[in-house]
Amino acid sequence: MSRRSLLLGTAALGALGAWGTAGCSRVSSGDALARLKTQGTVRLGIAGEVPYGFVDDQGEFTGEAPELARVIFKRLGIDSIQPVATDFASLIPGLNSQQFDVVSAGMYINKERCEQVIFSDPEYQMLDSFIVRKGNPKNLRSYEDVVKAKAKFATGTGYAEIGYAVAAGIPEKDIVILQDQVAGLNAVESGRVDVFAGTALTTREVVKKSSKAEATEPFAAVVDGERQIDGGGFAFRPTDTELRDAFNVEIHKMKKSGELFRILKPFGFTKNEMTTLTAEELCR
Repeated sequence: MSRRSLLLGTAALGALGAWGTAGCSRVSSGDALARLKTQGTVRLGIAGEVPYGFVDDQGEFTGEAPELARVIFKRLGIDSIQPVATDFASLIPGLNSQQFDVVSAGMYINKERCEQVIFSDPEYQMLDSFIVRKGNPKNLRSYEDVVKAKAKFATGTGYAEIGYAVAAGIPEKDIVILQDQVAGLNAVESGRVDVFAGTALTTREVVKKSSKAEATEPFAAVVDGERQIDGGGFAFRPTDTELRDAFNVEIHKMKKSGELFRILKPFGFTKNEMTTLTAEELCR
C-alpha cells in the first residue's frame, strides 16, 4: 500500500461512515444468524486502519478483515456486507449499541475487551514494532528502551500499546495519542515525537515510502514478566453466540486448507503471523 492510499483511506472514512449508518435499524439481536440471513446484509464496524479495514485509493472498501468477512458471511448465507466507519475506540460501544452487527477490524483480543464482547478465534497473531527516525538514533527497540532514553512516545487511539507502555513504566499522562499510524509516521518524521508504537504489520507497511523513518524489528511486549503475543479477531455482541460459533467453524476450515493465508497475504501478512491461538486463551 502506498502512503497516498493510506491517507486517502483515512480521508474517505467520513463519507463512508455517513453512507454506512444511513437507515440502520436498531433491533434486538435474538438469533442473529437467522436475522442476518433474512436481511441478506451484515453491517461491519471498521476503523479505517490499513491493512485491517479501510477505503483504498479507488474508493473501494477493503482490508484483511472485510475481505475475510465477505467470504465467510457469504458461506453463512449472507450475501452483502455494509461498512460502518467509526474511530477505533468507538467500535465496541457501537457494536453493543447495535450501530453495526460485527466488528471487522482485526481487533486484538484481550481480557478487558472479552468482558464486553465475544470474539471469534483470531485470524492472525502479531508482535509490536516502533516507527522511529532513520537509523534509530535513540536505539529504541522495546518499551523499556523508551523509558531509559526518556523518549517522547506516541501510539494510536485505543491501541493495546498504551497498556504495554504503561506497564513498562511510561507515565500515561506523557503518552501522545494520535489518530493512527499515518499520523504517527508524520509525527516521527517531523520530530514531534521520537517513537510511535503499533503492530509490526502496520508499522512496516506505513514506512515503505518514507525517506525519514523506519520500522524496528518486531518484538513482544513484556507485562508482569510475560511476553505478550497478540491475536486479532472479529467481535460479536455477547448474545450472538450462534453467529460467532458459525463464523468460527468457517474460519477453522480456512486455516486448515490454507485459504485464510491466501486472503491475508496480499495485505502484508506472513506465515509467521498465522496462528493456532484461540480466543479463550487470549481472553485470560
